Amino acid sequence: MVKVKIRTGRGTGTIEVDVEDLKFSGEEFKKIQAERKKAGGSRTVSTGRGTGRRKLSDTPEPKSRPTAKRTKHIR
Repeated sequence: MVKVKIRTGRGTGTIEVDVEDLKFSGEEFKKIQAERKKAGGSRTVSTGRGTGRRKLSDTPEPKSRPTAKRTKHIR
């Protein structure tokens, strides 16, 4: 278990919560997002502070991260 701080009340307060699995970043989260998108079908989501709408199926696929290139440091 891991303790995670969560913001509450418009970001003015915090609480600590025990979390079993950290699935809100990395490759696991990308897989979860893709599954949710497929399950969403033609559901619409709000965009731009709730002023716009878009079909969930029309959102672009997440891009893969570029590989890190090492550069030689000249001293």
